[in-house]
Amino acid sequence: MLEKLFKLRENQTTVKTEMLAGFTTFLTMAYIIFVNPNLLSAAGMDYGAVFVATCLAAAIGCFIMGFYANYPVALAPGMGLNAFFSFTVVGQMGYKWEVALGAVFFSGICFFLLSAFKIREWIINSIPLSLRGGIGAGIGLFLGFLALQNAGIVVDNPATLVTLGDMTSWSALMACLGFIIIAALYHRQVTGSVMIGILAVTLISIFSGHVELNGIVSAPPSLAPTLMKLDFAGALEIGLISIVFSFLFVDMFDTSGTLIAVAQKGKLLDEKGNLPGLKKALVADSGATIAGSMLGTSTTTSYIESGAGIAAGGRTGLTAVVVGVLFLAALFLSPLAGAVPAYATAPALFFVAVLMTHSLTQVDWEDITEAAPVVIAAVSMPLTYSITSGISLGIISYTAIKLLSNRRDEITPALVVLTALFVIKLGFF
Repeated sequence: MLEKLFKLRENQTTVKTEMLAGFTTFLTMAYIIFVNPNLLSAAGMDYGAVFVATCLAAAIGCFIMGFYANYPVALAPGMGLNAFFSFTVVGQMGYKWEVALGAVFFSGICFFLLSAFKIREWIINSIPLSLRGGIGAGIGLFLGFLALQNAGIVVDNPATLVTLGDMTSWSALMACLGFIIIAALYHRQVTGSVMIGILAVTLISIFSGHVELNGIVSAPPSLAPTLMKLDFAGALEIGLISIVFSFLFVDMFDTSGTLIAVAQKGKLLDEKGNLPGLKKALVADSGATIAGSMLGTSTTTSYIESGAGIAAGGRTGLTAVVVGVLFLAALFLSPLAGAVPAYATAPALFFVAVLMTHSLTQVDWEDITEAAPVVIAAVSMPLTYSITSGISLGIISYTAIKLLSNRRDEITPALVVLTALFVIKLGFF
């Protein structure tokens, strides 16, 4: 049955190898079951329900990717977009989390349609590579800023807006320790380095009396507080169009980049450098986002950590299915997840920020017409507390600078349309 479903012999792999690969991938991305509830609960969502929604959305995404697309790529609620959900859409803009879930749902529908009708390629190819790198780095800086806040390392100041917090506080010291552990273990290529860092800080906090642990295993919490709580009508307001677009835009580039990157690592590309069945993989991603929004979590996307499982030999969808099964098993770890403090997940956020800022290597720093918009996009995201603002300012500045530099041939029709929409958004909404 497994041979028929996943074509193991054709892909030169075995059940044992695929299971090992799935376990490896799960360990590298399991930190999301601790981080996502912490972030979304900041928007007023029920912690336990988000924990369950996170595990279920990840499992559904992995199962679709495994059984339908037959790729060794795992999915879960994406980093960056969960922070955008809580701190920008809900926290800064003042929308209810139910409305934000509706926006995630519509972004998933749009992603599905764009993938089905092959419009995705046109949009992606219309956005310059350097600007894509700037957007990715900006999201990383945004996550880094949130991490420093959660750890109490950066605090508010009436004169300078932000300043250094108390570095002798327990939260700051533990966050620093967690990051050092994660970075060192990652360098030593230890599988699950991020999760080990989170658990190490949590255990130290428990044994020192700073955190209370009420068991490790229990029945999953109720999903009722978030299940099907989407506000569709609210998400269709004109002011939320840019929010839906931001969820869609970031998910689309994140997913496409991840799929190509892990496919290259696993030598899954054809002789032309294309990924066979890419449409199926994108449908799996968009389907997981739609399902996740109905369960009660932010955008679900493909994880670059899947590369760890591919490095361990994963070549088929059986790897993704194994990850999905492990996410279902994680449903029974809710007491442990509930004991993880924000300062324990802060190092994970900051480490992801470090990895995401690597995309700045794609920028031609000798060309100011490329470099300036990238810096504008990247710096604007954390300082305006908004991924949408960073994308808007980056695209507007790119078009304006190229236009005034007499390099109109580098401005695509899609870029013109996006620039016009963002100008209207910033000026009137």
